[in-house]
Formats: sequence, C-alpha cells, structure tokens
Amino acid sequence: MSDQIKFIMDSLNKEPFRKNYNLITFDSLEPMQLLQVLSDVLAEIDPKQLVDIREEMPEQTAKRMLSLLGILKYKPSGNATDMSTFRQGLVIGSKPVIYPVLHWLLQRTNELKKRAYLARFLIKLEVPSEFLQDETVADTNKQYEELMEAFKTLHKEYEQLKISGFSTAEIRKDISAMEEEKDQLIKRVEHLKKRVETAQNHQWMLKIARQLRVEKEREEYLAQQKQEQKNQLFHAVQRLQRVQNQLKSMRQAAADAKPESLMKRLEEEIKFNLYMVTEKFPKELENKKKELHFLQKVVSEPAMGHSDLLELESKINEINTEINQLIEKKMMRNEPIEGKLSLYRQQFKRYVNKLRSKSTVFKKKHQIIAELKAEFGLLQRTEELLKQRHENIQQQLQTMEEKKGISGYSYTQEELERVSALKSEVDEMKGRTLDDMSEMVKKLYSLVSEKKSALASVIKELRQLRQKYQELTQECDEKKSQYDSCAAGLESNRSKLEQEVRRLREECLQEESRYHYTNCMIKNLEVQLRRATDEMKAYISSDQQEKRKAIREQYTKNTAEQENLGKKLREKQKVIRESHGPNMKQAKMWRDLEQLMECKKQCFLKQQSQTSIGQVIQEGGEDRLIL
Repeated sequence: MSDQIKFIMDSLNKEPFRKNYNLITFDSLEPMQLLQVLSDVLAEIDPKQLVDIREEMPEQTAKRMLSLLGILKYKPSGNATDMSTFRQGLVIGSKPVIYPVLHWLLQRTNELKKRAYLARFLIKLEVPSEFLQDETVADTNKQYEELMEAFKTLHKEYEQLKISGFSTAEIRKDISAMEEEKDQLIKRVEHLKKRVETAQNHQWMLKIARQLRVEKEREEYLAQQKQEQKNQLFHAVQRLQRVQNQLKSMRQAAADAKPESLMKRLEEEIKFNLYMVTEKFPKELENKKKELHFLQKVVSEPAMGHSDLLELESKINEINTEINQLIEKKMMRNEPIEGKLSLYRQQFKRYVNKLRSKSTVFKKKHQIIAELKAEFGLLQRTEELLKQRHENIQQQLQTMEEKKGISGYSYTQEELERVSALKSEVDEMKGRTLDDMSEMVKKLYSLVSEKKSALASVIKELRQLRQKYQELTQECDEKKSQYDSCAAGLESNRSKLEQEVRRLREECLQEESRYHYTNCMIKNLEVQLRRATDEMKAYISSDQQEKRKAIREQYTKNTAEQENLGKKLREKQKVIRESHGPNMKQAKMWRDLEQLMECKKQCFLKQQSQTSIGQVIQEGGEDRLIL
C-alpha cells in the first residue's frame, strides 16, 4: 500500500498536475479533496470531466465518474468487488476505494486518453426498435453506423502510418523525386510549345484544343450528374416499392387479423428462420472462415522491409526513365514519317545536326579521357618502379651498416631528427599554454572580485529576506494549522447541513407528491359532484327533454326495455317447452318417412337393374329368367 501511495504522489507531483504533495499532506487529504484529485486525473484523460465537485451533487459526481470508469474498462479489485460497496466508497471518498483507482489511472494515462477519445465516436447509441420502423430514422441510423465504420477504418490507417516507420528523409527524397519529374514535365511542355509555335494558326489551334478540353470536362461532369440522378431515382423507386410492400402487408395483416392467419404467418416465419439458421448462415460462416484463413496466411508471410521498398522504387524510377527515353525516341523516329508534322522537319534536322556536333565533341572528350587514362597508368607504373628502387637502396644501406657495425644508424638518425622537431614544437606549445593560463587566471581573479563586490549588497539583502522568510514560514504554519482546524469544523458542520438539506428535500418531495395526489382526488371529486348536480337538475326539471337526458331516466328506460325483452323471451321459452314433445315426435316421424322413402328408392333402382338384365316369368308356381 505504501508503494502505491508513493507512486500516486510522485505522479501527481509531476506534469501536468504539479500538486507538490508529500506523504503526510497526501495522507491527510479530506474525502472531498481526494474526490477532487480523482476528478482532476479523470479530466486529464477526458477534458469533459473538468468539474469543481463543490458545485455538483454527490450522486452526479459518482454517476459521472462511474460512467467514465466503465468506458475505460476499470474493474474494482480487493474488497471493492461488490459494486454497491464500490459505489458507496466512491460517493463518500473512501481511501481504500480511491487509491486503487488513482494508481490504475496514473499507470496508463496515455492509453486511457486514447480509449476515452475513441469512446466519444465508437459508443453506439441504441435506438428502440419501434423508432426504427420510421424510414427517416432508419436511414439516419444506417448513415450513423456507416460513419462509425469509416471512422474505424481511418483511425486504423492513421495508427498504421504512425508505426510504419516513414521518416522525414524518405519523404524529402520522395518530394525531390517528384520535383525532378515535375521539372522533366515542364521541360517537355516547353519543348512542345517551341515546336508548336512555328506552326501556322497555332493560337487558334490552342484555343480549339482548350475548348475541346473544357467540353470534355463538362461532358464528364454531366455524365456524373446523370449517373447520380439515376442512382437517386433507383433508390427512390426502391424506397417506394418498400413502402408499398409495407403498406400491402399491413393491409393484409389488418384484413386477416384472425388466429388461423396469425398462426400460419408465424409458421412461415419459423420456417424462414430455420432456413437461415440451418442453411444460409452456415454457408456464409464457412466462406468467412475461408477468407479469414487466407488473410491469416497473407499476414503470416514476411513483410517487406524498407530496403526492399527502396529497391523497388529505384527499379520503378529506372523503368520510368527508360519509358520516357523510348517515348522521345519514338516521337523523333515517327516525326519525319508523319505527314501532319511536316512543318517541324526543319527543326528536327537542326536537332539532328546538334546531336551530331555533340556526338563529335563527345568522341573528342572520350579520346582525351583515354589518353589521360594511359598517362595515369604510365605514371602509376613509374611510381611502382621508384618504390621498388627505394626499397633496394634501403636494403643495400642496411647491409653496409651491418658490415661497418652501425646497424640501424640511418633509422635512428631519422627518429632523432623527428623527435627533436616534435620536442621543439611541444616546448613552444607549452610556453604558449602557460602564458594563456596565467592570463586566464588573472582574468578570473578580477572577474571574481568584481562579482563579489557586486553581490555584497545582494547577499546582505538575501540574509534579511531569509530571516523574513523563516518568520513568514512560521506564521504560515500557524495560520495553516488554524485553517485546518477551522476547515475541519466547517467540514463537519457542512456535512451535517448537507444531511439535513437532503432530509428536508426528501420530505419536500414526499409532501409535493402528497399534494399532487390530493389535488387529483379533489379534481375527481369535483367532476363527480358536477355530474351529480347536473343529474339532480335534469331530474327535477319540468322540461321533459331535459328529464330524458338524465342518467336515472336513461337507466330506468333501459331497465324497462330489458324487462320487456326478458318477458318476451320467457314467453317464447314457455311456448317452445310446451311444443317440444310434439315437435320431437313429428321430427321422428319425418325421419322414419325419409328412411322409408330411401328404402323404396333403393328397391325401385334394384328392380330397374334386374329388368334391364332379363325378364322374370312365373308359370306353375316357378320363376324363370329369360335373357
């Protein structure tokens, strides 16, 4: 815990907070002061949190901090796992709750700044489904989602550019390459202008070409407008069809608002959803997995380095220069053949003559370079021969010194001469250095004496100021202790007053709700009293029409009508009950008669079928069938 407090204190003493805390002052902070420190840290992450909590209700402060901590994905640890305990500790400014939050925020301030910035644009606003039925709201929501996706893409590109490693040297190199290309294009344009200026009516031809270019640009603009209008028309037709289909489906739903039709529609929706879940979505998921596998394979391949990119860029530049040279050669080759460029043949001949003259100059210079190279080779060979001769002479000298018994005499003589020369140079440098040092010491002494004399009065004033500073510091400590005791008393009184104000507000809200309830009851009773008064006036009125409007008269009339209707129904029931037995008997007789007639019908049909097959003859008590 002490390491945590020390880290928090060190972080708060640095930029941009500059609190100048020590362990004692930081540990003695009141809950409100500790909450203000937490609010300042959150304001560094999100500038919208820059609030003086003394001007804010405690519930609002807790809600604001909790919402931002939720966006930053802070998870309470230790004894603050229970969210209710964490909220309560955040409201009252509890140190065991505030310290871990400060430690977590100050450890990853830059990361949390980025997260808070992205949260402003990437936290999606949830629109209720009933509002999305409106076409305008649905289109706006779709546009909002598209803009959110576009922001994600742009932010990813920005992050990739930040880590891509492009340096200013590379950018300058690209700019210089583009400037060279620009210069080449300007030269080509100037060259073409010079070639065109010799033609007749070249101004008129340029004017016609300019008008042609303007008309082509206008044609492209009109074609683009036409395509945009086609797209708008297509979207409008689709929107109309969608609205018509919705209207048709709503009318059908209103017309077929029966349980059977609803069940049928639900069964169709279930079948469609089953098809989507079992067939379509698995296929799409498989395709997405294949694409993901391919992308992972591409990502796993080794990336191209900066040297590879530079090599490719150099190859591209070489190929572009070769293409430009080939184009110029082709233009020069085709120029004397083309009939329409006959005006420029003379210039072309001049150009060829100039090239020939330059070619001769180039050959002469090339010959001079060859001669210089030959001379250089000769001099180089002469130098090698002289070096070899010098080495031979040195060897002969060494052999002679060995014969005379003075081996190394020449080398020692050269070394002595070289050392004596170096010694004379060092002695001269020492002399100059000592003179310079003595002069510098004199200057320093004079400068120090001048500074002492100039600072004497200042030092005297500084001593007085130090003494005064000590007195003021002692007085400040006394005043601070008085202030702390007074602030503690005022803080306790303030907390008591806040509790009292909170209690009175709750009472006020209760009384206000009770007042509104009583007021509503009074209004209801007034309405009932007014209706009773109107009923009494209508009942005792001598006007028959007014009397008929009375509720009592209407209820009396309805009661009499219902009684008459009940009486008629009872009489009808009595008649039906009395005639039930004879009617049932008669119905049975009719059913028997129907069966009898059906039986006769069957017998008749059977007899007709037998007659068509043959004839039955009765003779002597026997029946014979004749076919």
